[in-house]
Amino acid sequence: MTTTDADEPALTIDELAARAGVTVRTVRFYSSRGLLPPPVIGPRRVGHYGGDHLARLALIEEMQHQGMTLAAIERHLRQLPPDLSPHDLAVHRAVVASWAPESLETVSRRELGRRAGRPLTDEDVERLAAMDVVARAGEDAFRVDSGLLRLGVEMLDVPLSQETVLAARTTLIEHARAAAHELSGLLRDAVAERDTRDVKSLSAHMHPLVVQALLTTFQRSLREELREWVDTARAEDGAPGDRAPGDAPSA
Repeated sequence: MTTTDADEPALTIDELAARAGVTVRTVRFYSSRGLLPPPVIGPRRVGHYGGDHLARLALIEEMQHQGMTLAAIERHLRQLPPDLSPHDLAVHRAVVASWAPESLETVSRRELGRRAGRPLTDEDVERLAAMDVVARAGEDAFRVDSGLLRLGVEMLDVPLSQETVLAARTTLIEHARAAAHELSGLLRDAVAERDTRDVKSLSAHMHPLVVQALLTTFQRSLREELREWVDTARAEDGAPGDRAPGDAPSA
């Protein structure tokens, strides 16, 4: 397999379709509508696709899963900055997925691998179960939350131990529940005197907005924390470029 840059593996159209869990025909259709950027043309005029194509396909499929029309999907993608990274696209997909109620399905091990877009080892399935993405429901049956499956599969490739991933998940759940409790209290007090139908309507409109706000705030806060961590490490190591303004270079 070739690469489009030093870090990102390049996929043929067949490999891209397999990883995304769609058909080659679907990839070509989306490309013809401008929903996917053109591939990088390599030797022998073979097109190669990368992580941004995979992330955009996942976002498109998620929007379709939520019942959005093709025209609505096109409008949504046109509003996104053209240089979004796969990570940024994954954040958008998480927001879209959050609009839908939790949906658990029971599937076979073979179907689980097909939906994951890649073969799953026994260890992979155990890690997904530990993250509450899947749960065994029989000899060859698993209950799976389709909205979480793609994110869970991506977590399998994160170079962290399972203990660290689970500890991070516990931390996120605790803080998310605390935020949800406080926000629901504020909203409950704000609509205490309103009709039940008004409360339901407000909840439906507020849900995606609150999720987007939480994701954006968390993303910015995490970026600031990581930048501070990296800057501190560089300063401790005496890395070049960390001199204070006005310091003279050493002879």
